[in-house]
Amino acid sequence: QLLLVESGGGLVQPGGSLRLSCGASGFTLAYFAIGWFRQAPGKEREGVSCISNSEGSTNYADSVKGRFTISRDNAKNMVYLQMNNLKPEDTAVYYCAAHYPPGSSCPAEYDYWGQGTQVTVSS
Repeated sequence: QLLLVESGGGLVQPGGSLRLSCGASGFTLAYFAIGWFRQAPGKEREGVSCISNSEGSTNYADSVKGRFTISRDNAKNMVYLQMNNLKPEDTAVYYCAAHYPPGSSCPAEYDYWGQGTQVTVSS
């Protein structure tokens, strides 16, 4: 069974940082395109960032550019989302997702999804 598990969410003050982790059971993340998504209460799910093929091509939503960084650690079979200068509007459940095969750009759809981790930015 292929599972994705997110971790690292929590409560942080505005301007603070969190690092989300996406781990996999049953498959190797390095062979997949990985995306991070978020969904706030009452809002549609939105794409935050993705990392495509093994060359590490990345993409970011305009709302997080310059603040969030996606990265891979293939040795640990993990993908991370470093979030800096967090704002209250970043509050949401964050999900990672995987798509095979990876390409040179972020995929339009994903095959596997994690259960999500809550990020709350509040003073």
